[in-house]
Amino acid sequence: MKIKFLGGADVVGRMGMLLSHRNANLLFEYGMRPSKPPAYPIPSPPVDYAFLTHCHLDHSGMMPWLCGKYDTEVVATPSTVSVTQILLEDSLKVADAEGYPRPFDPEDIRTSLKNFIPMEFGETIDVAGFEVQLHSAGHVPGATMYEVSGEEVTLFTGDLHTLNTQLVWGAHAVKCDNLIIEATYAGRTHPNRTKTEYQLLQKIKEVVNRGGKVIIPCFAVGRTQEVMLILRDANYDMWVDGMGKTVTSLYLGRPEYLRSEKNLKRARNRFNEVRTPAARQRAKKGEVIVTTGGMLDGGPVIGYLQELKDDPRNAILLTGYQVEGSNGRMLLDEGAINILGVKEKIRCEVQQFDLSAHADHNELLDFINGCDPEKIVLCHSDNREALAKDLEQDHEVMLPKPGEEFEL
Repeated sequence: MKIKFLGGADVVGRMGMLLSHRNANLLFEYGMRPSKPPAYPIPSPPVDYAFLTHCHLDHSGMMPWLCGKYDTEVVATPSTVSVTQILLEDSLKVADAEGYPRPFDPEDIRTSLKNFIPMEFGETIDVAGFEVQLHSAGHVPGATMYEVSGEEVTLFTGDLHTLNTQLVWGAHAVKCDNLIIEATYAGRTHPNRTKTEYQLLQKIKEVVNRGGKVIIPCFAVGRTQEVMLILRDANYDMWVDGMGKTVTSLYLGRPEYLRSEKNLKRARNRFNEVRTPAARQRAKKGEVIVTTGGMLDGGPVIGYLQELKDDPRNAILLTGYQVEGSNGRMLLDEGAINILGVKEKIRCEVQQFDLSAHADHNELLDFINGCDPEKIVLCHSDNREALAKDLEQDHEVMLPKPGEEFEL
């Protein structure tokens, strides 16, 4: 079979991988990078089926373009389908707000939603001379790895986490001949997860005890729910704001993808939900605010920062990676952020905690060894050479370039 990366080979984001076999084309992922300006993959040719691993826009963001142009059917889990819908609709609002051309229109989103083929973990579909089976990838609820079986077995991981988090069970290795795996955290390791969660709880306690308020900016998908779960036994006046509220409800509607439906329900019940301007004002007087957006580039977090940034008793606790050019990165590097076009100094405490939903360097190595492949394709990384160095002695490792076609 022939493989070509339309995006996401040597960068994180705008993922898309074309697989050609027996005069049939399959597409795994078709995303965008929600940067400024947005970055898109190489235009896809017509494909027989598309396979979406999970809802994040860097994997799903251009599926409406694909479906609108070619009427393509897309395989994904029901959890992925439901959350992808709200992210795609929101991406058009963001494009309009930031003045970028829309890559597709609402009708394309409706077409893609009609064209989804919902499948569960363990189920298989026969396409292009292959049997394709779904496996849990960890990462976020509903995230999927695809095992493609023909004369050889090829595993496409999508974004991957092997650790059992508060929200989801970690992924298990799948024996295969060929492994196509993300390497987002190649060359980097995460601190001990249990210790990090404890440190986060201790910092919140410290801030509240000194009379301050805690703002925890979170991604709506996965991170909001993870932080709420960490805080489910805390006795503070806690509020949750932004799209994460809707995503939590969608996840609870598909409890089979959660580590514990009971714990997520309990966590949701511990938080007050901001649904009106009056509630937002009450939240500002509370003790802990979990809110989108995770990189401080928009969403309700901006309003909270405007009011709470100048009190040194308060704290902003970042829980996600802050990409170059984001407000969150500026905050870490310069102690300031842009608010409504004005660079504002942040005078409250700022601290970052690593709650990543990706496997780190050593976890990737363990997973790869468990899969025991002959050939490994590393993608979705700007530092995949660091992982390749540790693999080349025992495996054939490929580092394809965007648009380069190769045999597997």
